[in-house]
Amino acid sequence: MIVPMGERVVAACDGACKGNPGPAGWAWVVSDEAEAPARWAAGGLGRATNNVAELTALERLLAATDPGVPLEVRMDSQYAMKAVTTWLPGWKRNGWRTAAGKPVANQDLVVRIDELLEGRVVEFRYVPAHQVDGDPLNDFADRAASQAALAQEPAGSDLGSPQPPPSPGTPSAAPRRKAAPRRSGGGSSARTIKAKFAGRCVCGRPYAAGEPIAKNPQGWGHPECRSTGAA
Repeated sequence: MIVPMGERVVAACDGACKGNPGPAGWAWVVSDEAEAPARWAAGGLGRATNNVAELTALERLLAATDPGVPLEVRMDSQYAMKAVTTWLPGWKRNGWRTAAGKPVANQDLVVRIDELLEGRVVEFRYVPAHQVDGDPLNDFADRAASQAALAQEPAGSDLGSPQPPPSPGTPSAAPRRKAAPRRSGGGSSARTIKAKFAGRCVCGRPYAAGEPIAKNPQGWGHPECRSTGAA
């Protein structure tokens, strides 16, 4: 069940494309009252454009949330946001054609989103992507979409999937070097570095840029959580 935040649901969605066009994926995430990921889903689109991935992510989020509860959507795609908040009314008046008289790109997705927006309260919020102190929900959706673009398999909380790892194209650690031998006794790894970017540990708690982190089987996180992540 979607977790409302007070009188509304706070969510984020994102699309990813490895090449444009190229292997693409979509993802959405809904937060709990602390704005931590509570429910999410992601999937592959085969070969598609980045704009198709962004619109699909929004369409899947709208379809997965209760239309009777106000929704806040955080996105880093200005195209997808402008498509549904600025350009859509004019496209409808023009019979789904642009001001230049050309057919609206990705019309099937835009029409479906328009149908899902009918009669509901949705607030769109733009958040810049790949920022050190960026929006955690958008970062989660970005990572999940990137993983889906590569794996081309469905994932999500309802499927019992682990949280997505850092995006392959996003630097998350210092340059590679030979790892130090692992300490005996079941403690954390001897290799600890300072995070270049903020992120989220396997334990669910965030870490800040500059904070010591260590590698665990699911990615980077708090040194003390390494044994927990390996369990």
